[in-house]
Amino acid sequence: MNSAVIQHSSKEYTIVWAIICSVLLHGLLALIIPNIKLDDVKEPEVLEISLAKKAEPQTQTQPEQIPPEPEVIQPKIEPKLKPEPKPVIKDKPSPIVQESQPVVETPVITPPQEVLAVKPAPERPAPTHTVPVAEPVKEPPPAPSQADIDNATGRYGNALWNAISKHKKYPKIAQMRGWQGETIIELELDGTGKLKSKKVTQSSGYEVLDKQALEMVEKALPFPTPPEALRSSNFTITVPVPFKLE
Repeated sequence: MNSAVIQHSSKEYTIVWAIICSVLLHGLLALIIPNIKLDDVKEPEVLEISLAKKAEPQTQTQPEQIPPEPEVIQPKIEPKLKPEPKPVIKDKPSPIVQESQPVVETPVITPPQEVLAVKPAPERPAPTHTVPVAEPVKEPPPAPSQADIDNATGRYGNALWNAISKHKKYPKIAQMRGWQGETIIELELDGTGKLKSKKVTQSSGYEVLDKQALEMVEKALPFPTPPEALRSSNFTITVPVPFKLE
């Protein structure tokens, strides 16, 4: 029993001394490394020591607590900063002063202008005023004599009666009652024979016969052209329309 305890304690002392040696070694390195000048910055090598513990037999006595290993503080190495290059200020070139040269005036040569020959405008002939020749005044034809007018009226009256008589129609009531008579109608015409107005100047005594005479005049239109002696102005002519039973 005592031999086992002695063997266990010797192992603990060996571990403690190993830890103490490691701490001393790290401390020594921490003192030496800052004094060493390094050309190139290199990361310090960290020595790691791992101790494998052997399996200990279970005993009733509690093992002593091993203090934690002190943390190795690595030195901070700040990188050297290169100084920023200063801007180079270039001197501005001095302006070149050009010598002013005298201005030489160049003579302006004007081309000779062509002289155009102006042709005189052709003379216009003086306007000739033509005097219109007065046409001979036509004398109006001589007015027809009263004998010519009477002769023309008689002849034109007969022509009108021939045109009107073509439309003669005896009223039936007058035939049944035996009415007879003569209706005289006055006609107003212009120089072309156009009817202007008509009226009964003398009645036959029966209204039905007078109306029949006026209807005959309307049916005979248009009238024939009157003779030359009656064309100068309007004229009137009377036409008798007889109604006789045979």
